[in-house]
Amino acid sequence: MTTKYHDFQPKQRRPASARRLNLESMNEGLKRRIGEGAEASKQPFVGVTANGAAQQGLYALRPTGLSLAPVRAAAEGMLAALGPATREAAGFAVDAAEWRLWCNVHPFLMRHGALLDDMDRTQRDWALSVLRESMSPAGFKLSRDIMRLNALIGDITRPVTGSDDEYGEWMYWVSVMGTPSPEAPWGWQLDGHHLNVNCMIVDGQMVMTPMFMGSEPVAADYGMYAGTRVFEEEEAQGLALMQGLTAPQQAQALLSDDVPGEVFTTAFRDNFELRYEGVRYDTLSSPEQEAILGLIETYVGRMRAEHAQAKMAEVREHLAQTYFAWMGTFGDDGVFYYRIHSPVILIEFDHQHGVALDDPEPTRNHIHTVVRTPNGNDYGMDLLRQHREHGHAHA
Repeated sequence: MTTKYHDFQPKQRRPASARRLNLESMNEGLKRRIGEGAEASKQPFVGVTANGAAQQGLYALRPTGLSLAPVRAAAEGMLAALGPATREAAGFAVDAAEWRLWCNVHPFLMRHGALLDDMDRTQRDWALSVLRESMSPAGFKLSRDIMRLNALIGDITRPVTGSDDEYGEWMYWVSVMGTPSPEAPWGWQLDGHHLNVNCMIVDGQMVMTPMFMGSEPVAADYGMYAGTRVFEEEEAQGLALMQGLTAPQQAQALLSDDVPGEVFTTAFRDNFELRYEGVRYDTLSSPEQEAILGLIETYVGRMRAEHAQAKMAEVREHLAQTYFAWMGTFGDDGVFYYRIHSPVILIEFDHQHGVALDDPEPTRNHIHTVVRTPNGNDYGMDLLRQHREHGHAHA
């Protein structure tokens, strides 16, 4: 029987001691996965594709007229506030390999950048201002709430692990790629448990993917962050969309009665092949189409508003090639996975089994989401390539 959100009591949950993670006794399978992932990240970047070859001509360098000065000012302020050693640790080339080394598992295996937990209040406020200026109010709130819930899971598991090294509100690393500039490409990355955001700026355009966001648990019922709740809209909108389809459409959208163990394009899967599956946008009724667009807007709307609008215009150009797919059940208490997939956006949502908490089956208490820009423009790489081909070889 599926656990309902209101039945979930973090205080009463028993942390899974068999899942204890520390630097001395790391699960060998996890170590192997990290090693394989690091090797995968060394392969030439192609991007998420339907057949192994990136579709060309999807992304164009074009003036947007949109200001990014507040984002740049926040990044410059953060770098100025950091000490020389920390500033050096936080800085990378605009095309650094570290872009592709984000990871949602143990915090100390392969991290890079400057750790928020090591910063003083002023430095940390500057780092948070980079997120705030780059994201919408809703996107920034979601990011901070994920960090707060990461503190909660630390409180829950600490009596078992005896460690503060696994989870915490400030266990996140920030990096700046390139030099913040009104002309040259540059970007930033935030990397840590359940929150991995990559933001690239090229010629006034912003690409904010890969964006991995998750949480376990999804709500705080007690403590200093009581009342915090994440992914309620993503969960409810996705379920309403599936339930609103006709029976034949549901049959077409349904790929499996079981949820996958993870979103398909998680860390180290930059070159993942994922074919188009499910029910296609242009076969749906107007209300169903509006439901899909509303769900896409929820995810795209995590970024700065005017840039989210520009992304949605790009999404609308490819609606005839947009698919909605489902795995799992879709009753009111269903546990499920869904994705929206087009040539220019990939969104995945997945209910997970417990990792820090002792839930052996997927529940609504552990959620992973990811947003990707398929066909070679994750990390803004296709735009960066075009920028250089247009005579900016050293940018």
